[in-house]
Amino acid sequence: MDFRLSQDQTDLVRGVRELLAGRFGRDALRASVDSGALDRGLWKELGDAGFFALRLPEADGGVGLGLPEAVLVLEEAGRALLPGPLVATQRAAGTVPGAAEGLAVVTEVSSEGLIPWRDAADVVLGPAEGAVPMRSVDPLTPLHRVSGTLPAARPETVLLTAAEQVGTAAWCTDAAVAHARRREQFGRPIGAFQAVKHLCAGMLVRTELARAAVHAAAVTGDAAEIAGAKLLADDAAVANARDCLQVHGGMGFTWEADVHLHLKRAWVRAALVLPGARAAEEVAAAL
Repeated sequence: MDFRLSQDQTDLVRGVRELLAGRFGRDALRASVDSGALDRGLWKELGDAGFFALRLPEADGGVGLGLPEAVLVLEEAGRALLPGPLVATQRAAGTVPGAAEGLAVVTEVSSEGLIPWRDAADVVLGPAEGAVPMRSVDPLTPLHRVSGTLPAARPETVLLTAAEQVGTAAWCTDAAVAHARRREQFGRPIGAFQAVKHLCAGMLVRTELARAAVHAAAVTGDAAEIAGAKLLADDAAVANARDCLQVHGGMGFTWEADVHLHLKRAWVRAALVLPGARAAEEVAAAL
């Protein structure tokens, strides 16, 4: 079997990356951090581009693609640090009016009792009564918490969240390598030093391993493989963001650098859907 991306899939990735680079570049990212609000105009543009209707059948007005293509799109969203309940709104396309077109923002109660973007959402999937706001480490993911009996995480939600984590892992790898080539110490690029080389090499390995696991799980749809992919993706996103900070040195810890935003989003995603301990239990139970 050929597991390489098809030409259509490669074109899809390129198109989404170009769309987000043009519409949600660094200035837009920083504006979102400053405002703390969800950009409804951007949400509508994503809907017009077919982002939310990606897996909706063509007969129902959707794009008619599958989970493997959704994984590719969500990875690009993670790379761009695109805010909002992307996975929930995509899942609601075809069932919640306006979700497919980007006219409605849909969020959901996670299996851990967390609700991202509750105040900005038009529809909340799951038992949201009694939800109380909580402080979020990520300025681009406001959270509420709810207690009680909670639904188990849907495998596709877990997988698409893992895809976002792969996007962060990849961005951190690219950012670290670019900085290592550009920054000089003792008259040499810091990327020439063995310690920095090892950090960047480790980041690449984690990213590619997580990406392969996520892509494979998107093809098989196996719950245990999805749980394993989430474990690897969480580790890649968090560890790569930490190493990216290390490569950047003191400037990486400043508010002006974007590395900390990826680290904080990686922490939130890891806790939001099927955290590490639960994922490990699912994988162990299947062995």
